[in-house]
Amino acid sequence: MRLLVVGRLSGQLASAVKMAMAHGAKVNHVERADQATEQLRRGQGADLLMVDYKLDIASLIAANDAERIHVPVVAFGVDADAREAAAAIKAGAKEYIPLPPDADLIAAVLAAVADDEKPMISADPSMKAVLQLADQVARSEASILVTGESGVGKEVIARALHGASDRAGKPFVAVNCGALPANLAESILFGHEKGAFTGAVEKTLGKFREADGGTLFLDEIGELPLDLQVKLLRALQEGEIDPVGGKRPVRIDVRIVSATNRDPAQQVKDGAFREDLFYRLNVFPIEAPSLRDRREDIPALVDHFVARFNVEEGKRVAGCAPETLTMLQGFDWPGNVRQLENAVFRAIVLADAPFLQPHDFPAISGVIAPMPAEAPAFAAPSYADLPPLPDQPIRILDDRGHLRTLEDIERDLIQHAIEVYAGHMSEIARRLGIGRSTLYRKVREQGLEGQLKEAG
Repeated sequence: MRLLVVGRLSGQLASAVKMAMAHGAKVNHVERADQATEQLRRGQGADLLMVDYKLDIASLIAANDAERIHVPVVAFGVDADAREAAAAIKAGAKEYIPLPPDADLIAAVLAAVADDEKPMISADPSMKAVLQLADQVARSEASILVTGESGVGKEVIARALHGASDRAGKPFVAVNCGALPANLAESILFGHEKGAFTGAVEKTLGKFREADGGTLFLDEIGELPLDLQVKLLRALQEGEIDPVGGKRPVRIDVRIVSATNRDPAQQVKDGAFREDLFYRLNVFPIEAPSLRDRREDIPALVDHFVARFNVEEGKRVAGCAPETLTMLQGFDWPGNVRQLENAVFRAIVLADAPFLQPHDFPAISGVIAPMPAEAPAFAAPSYADLPPLPDQPIRILDDRGHLRTLEDIERDLIQHAIEVYAGHMSEIARRLGIGRSTLYRKVREQGLEGQLKEAG
């Protein structure tokens, strides 16, 4: 975990940094937001930015985006009120860390980033076979070419390969070759010297040197122009690159994982892809299955996206109605996992019931044939019939016999868990089936910090 701290290094922030280092983080520090972007642009990579909430977080994220740098941001601050913390989240921060720091919260945030936002979910045999192959070749230094339709999760497989390799503690750098500007592609990949061309006001390391010691993931490799294919082949064969305007080659130590949604063999026949480069990249081919060929993964993927978008959108959706899940598993998903993710996001935003219904997916429900007449109609679960928690039942109905809100029920559940497990946050999170960072956020939202201190 590479952590870049942005802000003045006060005593309380220094304590937070020490806690992060105790959990294995490698920490760098700058005081200003522009210094952070400059450091990242020069190739001093980071997995997480921890930024003072008083800085312009929105401008920092925008500046990073302009440089095609995508690193998650968490805000921190001393004595910030709820409005300031909310403003930091609204500006793009993933989380807010109050100072003085809490060791468990620091650990939870680092763990959440280390787990990555795109976990590999596999229950279907076809996907399990792919992951088994990936695990077998992960520790090899040979290049790997991942093929498959758009949206199947080729980058997720690449990250899994990196995580299982001997380079796991080093950088993982992803480049979309299809999105590289034609006039800057060589510079972005191999770096350039100051003054190498008009606008080159500073030296840039490039993606190869940013990934030095780790893994460079070249997505949409089939879109790389032929002249850059020659330079890439040389980098693979010789283990060195030529920065634009440089006087001598630079040695590199990078493992290449590439991916394409095209047929690379056909591209070779068409003259759009170099045959020698194809064989160099395709030492270990891995074909990622489409979502329609791994339908058993759909329920787990839906659960993952529901949980994630609940947090991001402040919703309380419990999941999918059974007939909705049946409908989702029956759809062919031409856009694969990316299309499913977008569909669940739209449904969560518009949902007005505890469980997602077929009409929450209008673009899909209009395509899927209706369920057979003999299929049993979905009956909403009876909350009143659910078994109570040990020792203290959670009230589902209010004094007037009406259903209580999910927020109120959730508050009771968390409150009871705090009492039962004596404020042990790791155990509470495990029992409730949520991450510790999510639990801390819910404790703050529900105003239960006081009870947490009493329990501790």
